[in-house]
Amino acid sequence: MIAPYHLEREQKSAQLLDKLNDLTNWHIENCSEYKAMLEKSGALQQASSLEEVPYLPVQLFKLLDLKSISQEEVVKVLTSSGTTGQQVSKIYLDKETSVSQTKTLVEVMKPLLGSKRLPMIILDTKSVLKDRTSFSARGAGILGFSNFGRKHFYALNDDMSLDVEGLQAYLKEFAGQKILLFGFTFMIWQYVYKEAVAQGLEIDFGDSILIHGGGWKKLKDEEVDSLTFNRLLHQQLGIREVHNYYGMVEQVGSIFVECSMGHLHTPSYADVIIRNPITFEPVSYGEQGLIQVLSELPKSYPGHSLLTEDLGTIHGEDDCPCGWKGKYFSVAGRIPKAELRGCSDTFQGGTK
Repeated sequence: MIAPYHLEREQKSAQLLDKLNDLTNWHIENCSEYKAMLEKSGALQQASSLEEVPYLPVQLFKLLDLKSISQEEVVKVLTSSGTTGQQVSKIYLDKETSVSQTKTLVEVMKPLLGSKRLPMIILDTKSVLKDRTSFSARGAGILGFSNFGRKHFYALNDDMSLDVEGLQAYLKEFAGQKILLFGFTFMIWQYVYKEAVAQGLEIDFGDSILIHGGGWKKLKDEEVDSLTFNRLLHQQLGIREVHNYYGMVEQVGSIFVECSMGHLHTPSYADVIIRNPITFEPVSYGEQGLIQVLSELPKSYPGHSLLTEDLGTIHGEDDCPCGWKGKYFSVAGRIPKAELRGCSDTFQGGTK
């Protein structure tokens, strides 16, 4: 597998385009709904650039069961996070897609975590993993990232209270060693940080590296941005190094990790395009728009090119001071609901 952040623009675009065109053809042949949507939108021809690869709005996975494999080949079903009563996306994985996603996640995280498994604290509750065939976004994230750790400890009890005694004992056992922390942004904020403040707990996670993602909307409502989050976690919990990531269950395994400069990066097997929310035309670097995510991983379902509901900005490509190649970008949050309704109306019946 190619090192995740070594390919420059021309080489990466050519390789990724070939793989995405192959996937488009595969899904046309194996998913009748996908074929019908592409026929309706006139997007059946081979794409000659990444911008031309036909995309599906991510909302479609909430409305349709889209898969390019038989029901017998399904080994895992992932569901997106959603509040009670909301429709959730259902993503069907076969063994091949599941294995390739796990392998790729390992490669993408190596520059930050190395190849040695670290003692690992999961800032969540174990009950999220009860059903091993059907996972929520949280469960899928925990399962994927737990491959980087050993001696896993879940910091929250089933009632979401902090297991302070267990946590202190674990930190004592591994004092002086680098510890991997993983969790979802909002959960960490609500049930770990706020709880530690409320109880006046003095916890020092020591030489720790925290990987977290998801749930920024609730923090933005409290006017907490990434820098504030990192500073307060360091202050209250002694967490030394923090890396956010951007990803979604609809393209699980395709995650965009924050580098040492605080930018999200596209690895060699995935990319992002930013589109105007009204015209859906690609916009220039530095302009905000809807994020389209591309990935060579989804083979069991047509999720290789998706238009998300998130707003973002590409800041540059191949020249981030951190040394990683690829586009680097930031995410501003979810598109306002009124605009989103307009966006989904435009997409009645499918792709661009």
